[in-house]
Amino acid sequence: MTVQRYPRDMSGYGETPPHAKWPNGAKIAVQIVLNYEEGGENNILHGDPASEAFLSEITGAQPWPGQRHWNMESIYEYGARAGFWRLHRLLKDVPLTVYGVATALARAPEQVAAMKSAGWEIASHGLKWVEHKDMPEDEERAQIEAAIKLHREVVGTPPRGWYTGRCSNNTVRLVAQTGQFDYVADSYADDLPYWIREGARDQLIVPYTLDCNDMRFAIQAGFSAGDQFESYLKDSFDVLYEEGMAGQPKMLSIGLHCRLIGRPGRAVALKRAIEHFKSHDGVWFATRLEIAEHWAKTHPPVNRAAPSEMNKETFVAEFGGIFEHSPWIAEAAHALELGPTHDTAHGVHQALARVFRAASTDQRLAVLKAHPDLAGKLAAAKRLTTDSTAEQASAGLDQLTDAERADFTRLNEAYTSKFGFPFIIAVRDNTKDSILAAFHERLENDPATELDAACAQVERIAALRLFDKFGA
Repeated sequence: MTVQRYPRDMSGYGETPPHAKWPNGAKIAVQIVLNYEEGGENNILHGDPASEAFLSEITGAQPWPGQRHWNMESIYEYGARAGFWRLHRLLKDVPLTVYGVATALARAPEQVAAMKSAGWEIASHGLKWVEHKDMPEDEERAQIEAAIKLHREVVGTPPRGWYTGRCSNNTVRLVAQTGQFDYVADSYADDLPYWIREGARDQLIVPYTLDCNDMRFAIQAGFSAGDQFESYLKDSFDVLYEEGMAGQPKMLSIGLHCRLIGRPGRAVALKRAIEHFKSHDGVWFATRLEIAEHWAKTHPPVNRAAPSEMNKETFVAEFGGIFEHSPWIAEAAHALELGPTHDTAHGVHQALARVFRAASTDQRLAVLKAHPDLAGKLAAAKRLTTDSTAEQASAGLDQLTDAERADFTRLNEAYTSKFGFPFIIAVRDNTKDSILAAFHERLENDPATELDAACAQVERIAALRLFDKFGA
């Protein structure tokens, strides 16, 4: 039987992300990207079938098949001729990453020289600034190779970072397969870098942004005035800075385009936002490559078997004992639609608990009956599972006085006689006294209520066992 697997990771770092440990104890990393696309956009001069229609002052523009679009071309030319230089004057002393379209860089010798003089990182933004969503995989792979080759010829060094932007579902995989990139930025999924596994390679993802991005000047319901962009950048910075002060430093990504933010009325808003950032202590302005190198050194990939990638036998061997003596639960859970988002303690617990909750009353009763009595005969004979032994010992149930053991024996017998299964409680959440109190309280329940209570405790025990297993 082929099992379904859901490829998206909806969990990420969860409630407790790793501490970024930015250099010098910085509370936030500010990463500014300048997209250099002018001269690499759709144009019949570039062999494309139509003119460009994306990210310009002409909102709602449409491609002109087989024709040059004079107005569109001149808007892009403004970015190269004027906008770039305004931004260069403003940002030449700030660590910055350029997303350079290779064919655009080849048509911009003066700008490339200025980028290099400023010490900016020049990452690859693909061969051409065009859509890739319908591009055949072999063609996209060839374009990636051509982009790397042309980038090296024009810049003098190969790119170490990649961002396509108008990407396909194949892009990240194809880029990772080259083995040439310290990071890929085609993701908007987090405020921190994270690792993915592509074949035999661990690929670092340094996520980008579409909200702190001047592209919103060129889309409907976006920014219409510079102070809106300024306010949004400041608010984003303030929230992330506060989180950093509270012990969870993050990364603020900012995306810029020469033809958009390079206009005078917008550039001044960017200037004020950067002054706001600089007025705070503990701010690390960094290139994306610097962030990638720091992350790879500080938080290298951890390779361990992912539950969603295990075959059935391995999955059951790992998790078959989480629900006491009930491997059938793990067998059924393996057949669910698992994915990367289930490769955590909570993820596996959800899958196992779904099977347990969907089981018949008789099946759930069998799970309850598989649990040992507390401080009972199996414990005395040292015949408990390793998990049960440790759990009972955590509450001191392995060191009872004769009187306490007699008390537990009497309560166990009374409980089992009334409900037909052993008294079950997550002992690691309790003390010896609270367990005895719960014994007396739950003996007063009716059978249906107590079945629900016992099942809830079984699920809690399973969760605690998984937290141990995952080191959570």
